[in-house]
Amino acid sequence: MSNAGITRIGVCSWSMRPATPKALIEALKTLEINSVQLALGPILENPAVWEGVIEELRLADIQLASGMMATLDEDYSSLDSIARTGGIRPDTTWQANRSHAQRIAELAARSNINLVTFHGGFIPEDCNDPQRAKLLDRLRVVANIFQDQSVMLGLETGQESAKTLIDALVDLDHPNIGVNFDPANMILYGKGEPVEALRLLSQFVVQIHVKDALPTKTPGTWGSEVPAGKGAVDWDAFFDIANAIDPPVNFIIEREAGVDRTDDITAARDLIKAKGII
Repeated sequence: MSNAGITRIGVCSWSMRPATPKALIEALKTLEINSVQLALGPILENPAVWEGVIEELRLADIQLASGMMATLDEDYSSLDSIARTGGIRPDTTWQANRSHAQRIAELAARSNINLVTFHGGFIPEDCNDPQRAKLLDRLRVVANIFQDQSVMLGLETGQESAKTLIDALVDLDHPNIGVNFDPANMILYGKGEPVEALRLLSQFVVQIHVKDALPTKTPGTWGSEVPAGKGAVDWDAFFDIANAIDPPVNFIIEREAGVDRTDDITAARDLIKAKGII
C-alpha cells in the first residue's frame, strides 16, 4: 500500500449514505477526501456487505480517523423522544448496549482504530438527580470497556450544555473519556452558543465535527441543519479556538440533511482548508 499522507480533514461515512464499501470509497475519491470516520455498527450487523470495509479503505489509501458507535433503539423524531431513548440512559436497552459497546471496542482495537465516538445520552443538569448518577456510572463502565481495548471514547456534544457536560466529565474523572465537539448539535438541541461551548470544553476535545445549523423558532423543537457556512456557527471565531487545541484534533465533516450532500461536503472541506488545515 502506498502512503497517501496524513490529513486532518475527514468525513463521516454515514453522511454519504453508501450501500457498499466500494460506493463509500468512490464517494471519498469524488470528494478528494482521504480520511473517514467509519460507522462500525454495520460491520457487526451486516457482515455480508461490510465485513471487509476496513481493509478495502486502507488498500485505497484512506485513513481511518475514528469509529462511530450508535446505540440501540434511539428515536430522533423529536427532542422529547431522543431524550427518552438516546444513548445508554434507558434501562430497557442498557444491557444490550453494554454488550454492543464491548463488541465495538474489540472491533476497533483489532482494526487499529484508536478513537470511537457516540451519543451517551442526555445528562441531567441537577447534580442531585438520581438519573444523573446512574448515567455517569454507565458512562464509566463503557469508558472502562474501551480503555481495556486501548481505544479512546469520545462523547458527542449537544444533548446538554457545555457546563453540564464539564461538570459530568470532572465528576467522572476518567482518563479514557474525551469530547467529540459538534457545533451544530449545540444549536440543534438548543444547548448553547457553539463558540463559547468549544472554548469551555476545549481541554477535553479529541475530535471535531464540522456541521452547521440554524436555531429553532419554536422552543422545544429541533433546529435546522444547513450546509457549513450557511448557519449560525461563527466559523472564524470557532477555528481560532479549534486551531489552538493541543494536541491537534481532526476535523470530520458531518452532513445528515440536504439533497446534494456531495456539494455540501465539498463546501465544508473548502471551508476547513481556508482556515489553513490540510
